[in-house]
Amino acid sequence: MKTRIRTEAAALWNIAWPVLIGQLATVGMGVADVAMTGHLSADDLASVSLGANVWAIILVTVMGIMMAVNTVIAHEVGAENHERVPHMVRQSLWLGLGVGLIACLLLNISTLIFNYLQLDDAINAKASQFVHVISIGMPAFAMYRALYGYTTSLNQTKPVMMIALGGLSFNIVVNWLFIYGHLGFPKLGSTGCALATGVGLWLMLGAMVFWMRRSTVYHSTFPFTHFEAPNWTEIRSTLRLGLPIGITYFAEVSAFGAVGLLIARFGVVPVSANQIALNFSSLVFMVPMSLGIALTTRVGQALGEGDAVRARFVSWVGFALSMGFAVLSALGIMLMRDQIAAAYTSDLAVQALASELLLYAAIFQLSDAAQVTASCAIRGYKVTRTPMLIHLMAFYGFALPLGCLLGLAPEWMPWHPQQAMEARGFWIGLVLGLTVAGVLLTLFLQRLSTRRIRQTA
Repeated sequence: MKTRIRTEAAALWNIAWPVLIGQLATVGMGVADVAMTGHLSADDLASVSLGANVWAIILVTVMGIMMAVNTVIAHEVGAENHERVPHMVRQSLWLGLGVGLIACLLLNISTLIFNYLQLDDAINAKASQFVHVISIGMPAFAMYRALYGYTTSLNQTKPVMMIALGGLSFNIVVNWLFIYGHLGFPKLGSTGCALATGVGLWLMLGAMVFWMRRSTVYHSTFPFTHFEAPNWTEIRSTLRLGLPIGITYFAEVSAFGAVGLLIARFGVVPVSANQIALNFSSLVFMVPMSLGIALTTRVGQALGEGDAVRARFVSWVGFALSMGFAVLSALGIMLMRDQIAAAYTSDLAVQALASELLLYAAIFQLSDAAQVTASCAIRGYKVTRTPMLIHLMAFYGFALPLGCLLGLAPEWMPWHPQQAMEARGFWIGLVLGLTVAGVLLTLFLQRLSTRRIRQTA
C-alpha cells in the first residue's frame, strides 16, 4: 500500500508542479501589480485593489467555466478515444471565444458599481480605467484556458509553466516602464498595470499555439489542422458541465471581492491591507489548487478507463497531500505575517492591518485546501452541481451575512457588535464560510466515490 501511495503521489506531483509554477506566475502578475503600485502611491494601490477585485471575480468565473474542458478531454484520453480530442478542442475554443467576449462586456459594465461605493472621485476614475483597459485580455484568457485544459489532460503541463513564466516576466518589465514612466515611456500608474496584463494574455495565447505546433507530443491530437464551424450541441454539453464550476468559482471569489468593495467605505488603509492579505492568500492557494487540477485529470482518466476504485484512491492521496501542505502554510503565515506585509508596502498603517488580516488567512488554510481539493476531485467524476450549491450556501449563507454583521454592525439588526469590526469582521465571516465548504465537500466526495464503486461493481 505504501508503494502505491508513493507512486500515485509522484504521478500527481509530476502533473501538479509545472501547473503550480504556472499558476504562481499567473498570480504573480497580480502580486507585481499590487507591490509595484504600492510603492508608487496609496491612491494607485487602492485603485488597483478595487479594479483587481472586479477583474478577479470575472476572470475566475471564466476559468471555472473553461475547466470543463479538462474534465471532458481527460475522460476521452482515459478511454483512448483520441480521434475525438481535436474536434472537442476546436469546439472548446469557440466556447472560449464566446465566454471571453461576454466577460469583456460584463467587466466594462461592472465599473458602474464604483459609483455607489462613496469613493473619492480620483480613485473612482483610476479604478474604472484599470478595468476598461485590462478587459481587452479576457477573450484571449478564455481561449488560453481551453488549450490549458487540453494540454493538461494529456499530462503535458510544462508548456503551462514556461508560458506563464514568460507572461510574468513581460508583465514586470512593462509594469516598470508604464507605472513609473521609465526610459521615456508615459507614467500611467495603475493603468500601466492593466495594459501590461491585457496585452500579456494575448501573447500567452499565441505562445501556447506556437508551442503546440512545434511539439511532437500533440501531433496525434493536434486541433489546428482545419477550420471547423461551431457545433452547438458540443458547446452546450461542455457549457452545461462548466457553468456550475464557473458559478462555484464565482461564489467564492465574489465573496472575497464583495468584502473588498464593502471595506472600501472605511478608507484607503483598510482597502489596501485587505488587498495585500487577499493577494498573498491567493498566492499560497495555488499549491492546493494545482494539486486539484492534477486530481481532476487523474480521476477523470481513471473513470474513463472504468476504474472507480483507482479514482477514489487517487482522490484521497491528493487530498492528503493538499492537507499536509496546508498545515505548513498556516504555520508559515503565522510566523512571517509582519515580514509579508512589509514586502508589499512601506505604509506603516497598511502594514499593521495587513499583518492582522494575514492571521485570519493562516487560520483558514486547512479549510481552503480541503474545499478546493475535494471539489476538483468531484469534478473528475463529472459532477458539478452539488459543489456549486455547497459553495453558494457556504459563502452567501454564512460568510457574507456574518461578515456584514460583524464588519458593519448594522443598527437595524436585532443583535450586532457595539462597534463595527470593519475588515476584521469580514475576514471572520470568510473563515466560517470556507470551513463549511471544506467539511461538506469532503463528506460529499466520500459519499460519491463510494457510490460510484458500488455502481460499477
